[in-house]
Amino acid sequence: MLSHVAAGALAEIGLERRGEIVRLVMTMEGGSEVVDADVGQMDFRERHRPPGPGLLRTIQRMRRKILILGGSGEAAELARRLEPGSEFEAVTSLAGRTRRPGVVPGRVRSGGFGGAAGLRAWLHAEGVDVVVDATHPYAAAISRHAAQACDALGIPRIQLWRPAWSAVEGDRWIEAASLEAAAETVANTPVSEVGCVFLSTGARALRVFSRLPAIRFLVRLVDAPRTPLPLARSALIVGRGPFAIGSERTLFLEHGVELLVSRNSGGSATYPKLLAARELRIPVIMIKRPEPEAGPRVETAEEAFRWLIARA
Repeated sequence: MLSHVAAGALAEIGLERRGEIVRLVMTMEGGSEVVDADVGQMDFRERHRPPGPGLLRTIQRMRRKILILGGSGEAAELARRLEPGSEFEAVTSLAGRTRRPGVVPGRVRSGGFGGAAGLRAWLHAEGVDVVVDATHPYAAAISRHAAQACDALGIPRIQLWRPAWSAVEGDRWIEAASLEAAAETVANTPVSEVGCVFLSTGARALRVFSRLPAIRFLVRLVDAPRTPLPLARSALIVGRGPFAIGSERTLFLEHGVELLVSRNSGGSATYPKLLAARELRIPVIMIKRPEPEAGPRVETAEEAFRWLIARA
């Protein structure tokens, strides 16, 4: 079948085919380039006719369409590798919760899909060939929906799951199985009247700590919230990583941080807060990650790219 498709493409641009087609590479500037034209029975003659829209549609059909479920730095890095003009056509989907998302190359869509059924319908309508789940490690719902939708359609899926942080000598970590468990641990951990608890958990997690009105919290968010924080006593900092160890140390000292609550997001952008906590001997309540979905999993954008190339 590929032979017939390629033959039609050749006719569209004015190339005659003789013998068996081995390999044809089309440039994206509108011209043509024959590769290994003298190998075996290959013999092409150019008649210098510019390509028409039929050829462009043929090229688009032959490219593999990739949906990247984004929200992480690794997702953006993978999108950069799948640059326009390659054998892949990448679409990055963002949840839309961040008003100022980082720059993501290529086509980007924003917002939810409407659960697993909505995602399944979108994948089918768009003709997606492969899904890369490169969401934040704590975005468990969209990962679950992606697994269900891909299984239903028989679409290959891989998870880009960056490694979690691990405690090292000098760390004072307290593991928490959930946000609720973390809040319970905060309630049972002594904090002085002048000290505070640094919440590095994201905006959606703050309500869990609202039942602790006596505790003063320091909250850092990527975007300024549109409504007041659901905390009786709090100070707000708006900032986006990567952060530096020096500025994190200063932050801890200026606000009197005596306890840090963090999700185990992994990566280097926000790791300096853990370095500052270690240096200042501050306990860290580390919230456990959700379990990943079943299926193939890699840890870096480079590994995901190689996986895609192997399946092309």
